[in-house]
Amino acid sequence: MEIGLLYSRIRRDEKLLLSELRDRGHDVRKVDVRDTTFAVGAAGDADEAAGGAESDADDTDATDGDVTDGAAVLSGCDVVLDRCLATSRSLYTTRFADAYDVPVVNDPATARLCADKVETSLALSEAGVPTPATTVAFDTESALSAVESFGYPCVLKPVVGSWGRLMAKLEGRAAAEAVLEHKATLGHYEHKVFYVQDFVAKPGRDVRVLVCGTEPVAAMTRAGDHWLTNAKRGAETAAFELDEEATELATAAAEAVGGGLLGVDLMETGDDGYTVHEVNHTVEFQALNDAVEADVPATVVDWLEQTAATTLQATP
Repeated sequence: MEIGLLYSRIRRDEKLLLSELRDRGHDVRKVDVRDTTFAVGAAGDADEAAGGAESDADDTDATDGDVTDGAAVLSGCDVVLDRCLATSRSLYTTRFADAYDVPVVNDPATARLCADKVETSLALSEAGVPTPATTVAFDTESALSAVESFGYPCVLKPVVGSWGRLMAKLEGRAAAEAVLEHKATLGHYEHKVFYVQDFVAKPGRDVRVLVCGTEPVAAMTRAGDHWLTNAKRGAETAAFELDEEATELATAAAEAVGGGLLGVDLMETGDDGYTVHEVNHTVEFQALNDAVEADVPATVVDWLEQTAATTLQATP
């Protein structure tokens, strides 16, 4: 297969994927989106792409230090995998790949849903997937009213963001007023969307489920003393055996956002089971791969191969 890889930095996740793809003999076009332009209305030329980005059994950096034509380099790819770090790059590059009629993972519609916490919450709620109670406000006074209605503690999150950055656990009115004022004066319009959420008293851990398509394929717990239990913030990880309910919820959450290569985050709620608090469209899996016995990169590549094969069969 000819596989495009959109990236801005090659992390251990991408190295694991590239190694697996190379071992299976796939040609990979690595596209550093920082050095690539994407023209509106352009149509890729497979021959031009082949000349501009030599492909062989090993993966090839299509940019090679020069500015690259995105339409040309993506043309002819059986599937393109988005591994961009920045949300903005991820959203726009997947949209351009779709505009060039190149199959891309994740689908840009799925990426847009997952990138925006308001959109994700609405999609989960509309699908009947349990998710923490959430209220959105657009003014500090109305946001404070929402906070007070939840009581303390409650959580204030940025509508766009990852790794737990800029998330605040509000313990009292004074803290709420201070954080709301800071957000209101930051300037960017996204900070003037106040996403207030009920605080879920999880048992010191949450559950990250990796989903390929809509099928949960591996899961781990992330535990720590901090209320944020993210592996990037030092949480301890351990393999988690999915029970029937967790499997059903992860599947339903993935279906709610259109499916893809996703990280579905669950919190345990005692006797009530689980609640889904996030669906990630640029999921990292190196910590998961270390925690579980399954070969996660191999599982992801299995799914990529199936996705490309299905797309080719559907092409007239």
